[in-house]
Amino acid sequence: MGMMMAVSFTRYGRLYYLDPGEHSPKVGDKVLVPTDSGPEVAECVWAPQYTSEDVEGLPLCAGPAGEEHLARDESNKRRRAEARSVSKRLIKRHALPMKVVGVDYLDADNVYTVYFSAPHRVDFRALVRDLARNLRARVELRQIGPRDEARLQGGIGPCGRDLCCATFLKDFEPVSVRMAKDQDLPVNPLRIAGACGRLMCCLKYEHPLYQEFRASAPRVGASVETPEGAGTVVGHNVPSDSVVVRLNDGGRRCACSKASVCAPRKAYDSTYGDGEPV
Repeated sequence: MGMMMAVSFTRYGRLYYLDPGEHSPKVGDKVLVPTDSGPEVAECVWAPQYTSEDVEGLPLCAGPAGEEHLARDESNKRRRAEARSVSKRLIKRHALPMKVVGVDYLDADNVYTVYFSAPHRVDFRALVRDLARNLRARVELRQIGPRDEARLQGGIGPCGRDLCCATFLKDFEPVSVRMAKDQDLPVNPLRIAGACGRLMCCLKYEHPLYQEFRASAPRVGASVETPEGAGTVVGHNVPSDSVVVRLNDGGRRCACSKASVCAPRKAYDSTYGDGEPV
């Protein structure tokens, strides 16, 4: 059993997990996170706590952020905001079909990285030269896709919660319409698309739960015995691990736990009892 904490570089942004080591920051404290370009300031959003999962190999928290680190972080934020404003102005001047999504700045190397989205490939060589001259630094432009754009910008998904890609998802995995069908969702792009316009990422990581449920639950149309009487399965409710049954007596519908109508469970109870203490 080890300890783990979570931090975020931006408010409501993606979570990064750290080994707190000998430090005990509280929620809202500014801490130092080791990165390839040196320690960076982040906010603790999940205080250190013990976890039963294997957490070996996590980056080690470099301790609380000092005044000099906070001043450097504020200076970098101002530089990023300035670069964003300058980029938008120059893009408009060059009449390029580009949209600035985010800006990174490495003060150690004096390098700006401008992330943008565009409907097709863009010749931005003249723009890079103007940006470098105005910002007096080396500038790199990187085109990103719709999913990465949603991750950088953040937002609220159709479920009403913060976007998964902007909070905890580390990698984008392929998502197919077949997964939506397996989850009994309407094959309507407006219903199964996320904020990025692509299929929702949750279709992928929730899909195994639906496959496991269908492998053990009685199929729709099957006759089952429930605590309220015999009936026919007319639906599934995977999140609650239950099935919807229409009772033969009166046609009333009821939601029953999958275990209460599952044949292996009923066979076990008939052999060994219902598990109640003797």
